Amino acid sequence: MMKEHGPAFKKAVIELDKCPLCRGRAVTMGTFYELPCDRCNASGWVAAATGEALPLDELVTQLSLKLQAAHRQIEQLKNPRATGPGAQYQEGNRLGAGGSNYTGD
Repeated sequence: MMKEHGPAFKKAVIELDKCPLCRGRAVTMGTFYELPCDRCNASGWVAAATGEALPLDELVTQLSLKLQAAHRQIEQLKNPRATGPGAQYQEGNRLGAGGSNYTGD
């Protein structure tokens, strides 16, 4: 079934890249002090495809999606899964009697 009108069901992720003017720092050097970067709305991020600054409401959403993805990746790296021949002994598969682990031995 095609969606014909209204907002999208899922928010589209826009690929972000560091601002080429401030190099992701969000500030540029003025004559005597640092100034907010005008090209990226002082965020340090621009759309990778166009190099344009995102509107602030869209930027907040995209940075939140990027942060959530980074948190998921950190959690996956914190809990490494066993691989190889011993992997079936490390995790319960609930195939044995009473839902216990069955290894086939």
